[in-house]
Amino acid sequence: MTELTRREFSAATLGSLLSYSLLQTLFSRDAFADEIRPEAIKWLANVNSLAKDVKSQKLPQVEWQKQVEALFQMVDAADAKKLLNFDALTKNLKIVDNGANSLRPTFPKVEGLPTDYVFGRQVFAMKKGRSVVPHGHNNMATAFLILQGDLRGRLFDRIKDEDSHIHIKPTIDRTFKVGEASSISDDKDNVHWFQALTDTAFIFNIHVLGVRPSKGDSTGRVYLDPNGEKLSDGVIRAKRLDHTEAHRLYG
Repeated sequence: MTELTRREFSAATLGSLLSYSLLQTLFSRDAFADEIRPEAIKWLANVNSLAKDVKSQKLPQVEWQKQVEALFQMVDAADAKKLLNFDALTKNLKIVDNGANSLRPTFPKVEGLPTDYVFGRQVFAMKKGRSVVPHGHNNMATAFLILQGDLRGRLFDRIKDEDSHIHIKPTIDRTFKVGEASSISDDKDNVHWFQALTDTAFIFNIHVLGVRPSKGDSTGRVYLDPNGEKLSDGVIRAKRLDHTEAHRLYG
């Protein structure tokens, strides 16, 4: 009986080692990425190329916005999800009750894709009524692609900074659906605010840091309250907020 147990144990251990070895091989070769279409691979390579151009100031930020939004709207959302391994990324996900989850996807290692990406990336996940709270950025260009669900997207030009307030002017306020895109930069639509209209909503985001390095500005979020004092010509004097207050009001 003892010998049988040892034999069974050895067989089980060998089977486990083989399974682990097989999984390692599959992951190292990104065999799970075999379903990704060549068009999606080319799309992601082009996104990275554009990011390089705006980071090096070869491409003006507003022109980058035009091109990246057009490029984002060319990709099929299902293909984008495969690139992000969306099902695994969101498996057993518990979406927060305030604000949005920030998930960190990794891209597959397949021929035709970069080995080093110029941009950061994340996937935001929200429940109905929850938001990526209103905020702007300094020295950063960023773009959104709606992967799932509907969202109300509000964007604002950043007109003038004060110590305690920022002057903003509404530019876009509409429903964004799957496959639609938006972007912000230092020069255009610098403040954005997205709120989920469906039970769940997911947004793919890329961000390129240091697009205006000579200014030396921090690239963190600049939170504000868009429901501020109404000035002339549609301008709003929006109070600066910290992370906690922004999420209390708008998360």
